[in-house]
Amino acid sequence: MTRAILIFTALIIFLLSVFKLGHYAYFSRNISNELVLAIIAVVFLVIGIYLNKKSLHKKPIPPKHINTQRIIQLGLSKRECEVLREISLGLSNKEIAEKLFVSESTIKTHVSNILVKLDAKRRTQAIKKAREFQIIPL
Repeated sequence: MTRAILIFTALIIFLLSVFKLGHYAYFSRNISNELVLAIIAVVFLVIGIYLNKKSLHKKPIPPKHINTQRIIQLGLSKRECEVLREISLGLSNKEIAEKLFVSESTIKTHVSNILVKLDAKRRTQAIKKAREFQIIPL
């Protein structure tokens, strides 16, 4: 966390200095505006490449053990388990329906069944219980 704060602080200081250089260049007419804009563009390009590399090379989190016995005890179908996993990813009913190639009303039915079977009143409560029961990965 502190490393990220230091990196962004350094970037902000660098960008402010580039903007000050641009301000100086504008009033003194020693450096063209295009050069200052090119420097800013290169800086953002380098930052974008760096952030993209960091996000692409994240190690995948190994899946935790799923308690299939608990799924059977609760009476959850395979499709309901899929819907529950998608809910845990924060997707809306419409997004889940598009991803699983079913109608939104079908997803609503699955969500209602999941809430009943997990004895939950809200989606967040269902996710919490599913994680406690080890039905979905943490």
